[in-house]
Amino acid sequence: MTAPLRLGSLTVDTPVVLAPMAGITNAAYRRLCAEQGAGLYVCEMITSRGLVERDDTTMKMLVFDELETVRSVQLYGTDPVYVGKATEILCGEYGVAHVDLNFGCPVPKVTRKGGGGALPWKRNLLGLILEQAVAAAAPYDVPVTMKTRKGLDDDHLTYLDAGRIAEESGCAAIALHGRTVAQAYSGQADWDAIAALVDHVDTIPVLGNGDIWEARDALRMVEQTGVAGVVVGRGCLGRPWLFRDLAAAFAGEEVRTLPTLGEVATMMRRHAELLCQHMGEERGCKEFRKHVTWYLKGFAAGGQMRRSLGLVSTLADLDGLLAGLDPDEEFPASELGTPRGRQGSPRGKVVLPEGWLDDTDGTGCVLREDAAETTGG
Repeated sequence: MTAPLRLGSLTVDTPVVLAPMAGITNAAYRRLCAEQGAGLYVCEMITSRGLVERDDTTMKMLVFDELETVRSVQLYGTDPVYVGKATEILCGEYGVAHVDLNFGCPVPKVTRKGGGGALPWKRNLLGLILEQAVAAAAPYDVPVTMKTRKGLDDDHLTYLDAGRIAEESGCAAIALHGRTVAQAYSGQADWDAIAALVDHVDTIPVLGNGDIWEARDALRMVEQTGVAGVVVGRGCLGRPWLFRDLAAAFAGEEVRTLPTLGEVATMMRRHAELLCQHMGEERGCKEFRKHVTWYLKGFAAGGQMRRSLGLVSTLADLDGLLAGLDPDEEFPASELGTPRGRQGSPRGKVVLPEGWLDDTDGTGCVLREDAAETTGG
């Protein structure tokens, strides 16, 4: 049995965190995953400026399920003042119990502004942002954590410095995705780097992220790297029951869920139902469409069935289509342990602000942060 994850005043009995994913980890999906097992479920990334300025798109993303007792939000920002103010709003007005700061997004439209995975290159700026967030959250006893990557590329690594700065700034933990910004989601995650970060920091827990497709991968990561917990992203796409497997595995039980297609269909219906409850039927069904391919990956459902499900507009239509699936079809074992979601190719040169690599200070940078930003990573 694995020890609980302790993030300051917050205890997570099963040391598993659902990674924030743009357009995925909304209130409905977090509720669905929480119904499957224990863990910490993080809201999709929002921008600090958008929150401070009460941007409409941002405010619509900041929604919680009525049964979401532990509210966790990932915040994106490049300005220490904005990040501090946004953290204060989350703690004071929304009762958030955990704030995570995104320094890992590899998307060019984010890195070209010096945000996401680009920002840790500016060590002093990183420290200022973390200090402002920690100070704003302290009166509420809310832990602040950060997520980052190994660095910009193999020649510009930042993760060890980021771990030191996180400790010095009062962060409750640091999560490392074992890829560089240049890798994006391609290739294999470097678990040796995660182990090196564990050895490097002394006072805060390290969480590992990257290539956790099955519960056994999570246990293997803990064993190989010594992390205090894991962050799961793409592995749960179309497979929210992965959290059931993770809860069992960390409790010392040998359980692996291999649902039949009928059981998957039941999960699909529950997901769509929750989306409709939160967004209304028309928008909820539209949001559900993107999940169809992930749920049916590896199953024999034909092209016409998949196309029809990808165009569903009402729950009644969904019920009719799901009834046409073979409920006894076994889960495709060939899909176990395989990557899910976006992978792509390495980005090559990382898109950065002009002169970004000239120094590692950043305290005098004037960075542009859009009020609304919907891309996380």
